[in-house]
Amino acid sequence: MDHEQVGRYRRIYVWEWPVRMYHWINAIAVILLIGTGYMIGNPQNTFYAAEAYQMYFFGTIRFVHFVCAFIFFFNFLVRIYWGFVGNRFSRWTNFITFRKAQWKEMWDILRVDIAQADPRMHHKIGHNSLAALVYFLSFLMFAFQSITGFAMYAANTTAMLPRMFTFIKPIMGGDFGVRQWHHAGMWFFILFTIVHVYLVFYHDYVEGRGTTSSMIGGWKFERKDILE
Repeated sequence: MDHEQVGRYRRIYVWEWPVRMYHWINAIAVILLIGTGYMIGNPQNTFYAAEAYQMYFFGTIRFVHFVCAFIFFFNFLVRIYWGFVGNRFSRWTNFITFRKAQWKEMWDILRVDIAQADPRMHHKIGHNSLAALVYFLSFLMFAFQSITGFAMYAANTTAMLPRMFTFIKPIMGGDFGVRQWHHAGMWFFILFTIVHVYLVFYHDYVEGRGTTSSMIGGWKFERKDILE
C-alpha cells in the first residue's frame, strides 16, 4: 500500500478482545493437543530408567494433554457464548452460509485461493463465505473432539463432566472405536492448521488490509468507497 492509497482506507475495529483471546488460547491448546496426542497414539520408547517412578515422561505428556483438553473445552464454551453477544463480525449468523450469493462468493474465492485464476479482490470486512463455512465445520469438529476425548477420559475419573459423554461409546463401537475416531480428528486439525496459516498470510499479502495483525490488535483496513 503506497502513500497515495493510505488516505483511501478506513480503519475498522473487527475482532473484539474475547475473540482474539479465544483465537490465541485455542491455537496454543490445539498445537499442544496435536503434539501430545500424536505421542499418546504413537508412543516411542526413547527413554530408559531402571524403575518406572524414575521416568515419568509419558505421564507428563498425558497430563499436558488432559490440561490442554479442559482449557480447549471451556475456551470453546466462551466462544459459543460470544457468538450470541459479540459484535456483528463474531455472531453465529456469519457462519450460516445458505444464501445463493454466499455460495457464488465461495466459488469466486476458490478461483483466487486455489486456481489463482481471478485477479479481482473480494472485499469482506469479517470472514468471507468460504472461511465462514470452514470455521463452522471446524466448530463441529471442536465439539466432536471434546465429546470423544471426554468419553475416553471417563475411564480414568469419576468426575461428572467426562462421564456425561460416555453415551458415545456404544455408538462408535466401544473405547477402541472412540479412540480411532478421536485420533482421526487430530489429522483434521493438522490439515486445518496448515491451510489456515497459509491462507491468512496469502490474503494478507494479496489484499494488504491487515489480516494477520487484526487478530492481535483487532483492526482491519477497508477502502472508503467500499464502505460508503
